[in-house]
Amino acid sequence: VLFLQIVHILNMTSAKIVSFLLHPEESLHSFQIRIEFETGISTGNQELLLETGICLDPRKPASQCVIDGVRGWDSYMVYLFDKSKTVYDGPFASRSLSDCVNYIVQDSKIQLPIPQLRKVWAEAVHYVIGLKEDYSRLFQGQRAAMLSLLRYNANLIKMKNNMVSASQQLKAKLEFFHQSIRLDLERYSDQMAYGISSEKMLKAWKEMQEKASQCAQAEDIGYLDEQIMALHTEIVELQKSPYARRQGEVMESLEQRAIDLYKQLKTRPPDHAYSDSTDMVKIIVQTVQSQDRVLKELFGHLSKLLGCKQKIIDLLPKIEVALNNIKEADNSVMQMQGKRQREIWHLLKIACTQSSSRSLVSSSLEGTASTPAATWLPQSCSGNVPHPLSSMATPEDGENFVQVIEENLNYLELFSSILQEAREEQNSSMMVS
Repeated sequence: VLFLQIVHILNMTSAKIVSFLLHPEESLHSFQIRIEFETGISTGNQELLLETGICLDPRKPASQCVIDGVRGWDSYMVYLFDKSKTVYDGPFASRSLSDCVNYIVQDSKIQLPIPQLRKVWAEAVHYVIGLKEDYSRLFQGQRAAMLSLLRYNANLIKMKNNMVSASQQLKAKLEFFHQSIRLDLERYSDQMAYGISSEKMLKAWKEMQEKASQCAQAEDIGYLDEQIMALHTEIVELQKSPYARRQGEVMESLEQRAIDLYKQLKTRPPDHAYSDSTDMVKIIVQTVQSQDRVLKELFGHLSKLLGCKQKIIDLLPKIEVALNNIKEADNSVMQMQGKRQREIWHLLKIACTQSSSRSLVSSSLEGTASTPAATWLPQSCSGNVPHPLSSMATPEDGENFVQVIEENLNYLELFSSILQEAREEQNSSMMVS
């Protein structure tokens, strides 16, 4: 018997406790099916919370409900919530009176012998203590709901910070992209008249500019930020609410008064004296009224907690969508930036090719106008021109003749390279157009 594992489930929708004997190695899903049979809450709508606000892990066995080594392990509670509800219709009916207690409540002035009165009052004290404990358990359930809400809120804040950070990065990249492409378009327009032009590339750049303006819509997360901030303010107000703190002081004082009254009765000698139950019945009535009041406040506050939690659950997918949109826009901007830079470098390559071709042509023309003419063309009739035969190489100027031949061969190679580069330039121009 000592090794049996008993789980007590407090159904927060009905304020009733249901106890289960756990089977060895029972799965949580199997355990939830049994809970559904007892409570009527489907397994898909069940939310089982520990006192710390941690939700039970469906991947672990049902034995996770029983925590070894904690104080009061035999009375440890798991709190059951219905996820299909955000408003709980409390307060609920108090626990039923025993026949003896109900007898004195119906007529508090009835006289009973002291020995019998002790038994009736003992049950009355037990009833008052039970009312206080019922409230304490329900308050622990509300506290578990609050801790669960704070866990959801922490996750929401983390996702919100990631969203804001990604949005700011996208905004900075878009500003840089717009400034860059604006400057590129201006510089491109300035050189179109005398430089390189491509209508296809210009159209592509303008389309990039328009697409970047559309990407700016992804960074607009103001509506989500406003909802998150409003929800955060609401959660802070719920934490500051007096209903978030224990309200059972009146019930605890009534409990102590009932115990003291019973102790006074025990000191009376068990003679043939009789007494009524007026004082004890007053305590019972006041305790019931106090419990009705605090439970009404508790379930009203609990409904607000669950409403905030549902808002968070509804917001999380929206933040996920916003994050995905920001990432897609960011990737699109980076791709456009890389494509435009590759095109700019391609233009630079074409411009360098044209510049080198022109410089080579001009230098070659200058070289052919000086050195070859001075070597081979006949001079004027002033008598300075030697006989054509005298220009032939002699054994003395053989080295000069070899040098002239090498220079002419170099010029032939130069013109061949100019022709090759002109062909490449023509092909490149055709590719750009």
